[in-house]
Amino acid sequence: MSTPDDLLIDLAAMVESEQTNQMSLTVVVHGAVITGRLAPESVWRQRVAEVLQDSDQLAPFAAVFRESGGSAGSTPPTAETPSHLHFHVARILQGTLGIPETGGMYRIALDDVSAWTVGDFSYSDR
Repeated sequence: MSTPDDLLIDLAAMVESEQTNQMSLTVVVHGAVITGRLAPESVWRQRVAEVLQDSDQLAPFAAVFRESGGSAGSTPPTAETPSHLHFHVARILQGTLGIPETGGMYRIALDDVSAWTVGDFSYSDR
């Protein structure tokens, strides 16, 4: 999408301002279907930093996420228009599979979303 959907921007801004991670969303990005819950950027950054910190090889990269966004709750939300969606517990849907099974952390530019719907698509191997 060359110009992000205003309604999608409003949803992202509300997630940021309300500091909630309960909004389920499914998006299409360059043909991939990604489904999960949106998180405020500060919460998303903190969670990514925690995951990286727990890795022997990737721990030094955790600081990049902490420095850029601060810790969760330390920076009050701004009125700035969001440029990205921050998904957690998200999966890329491929046929009947969700990758990864446990959910991942994805940052998606609003400009790249070509279609979207409210809700989290389920998948099944049955």
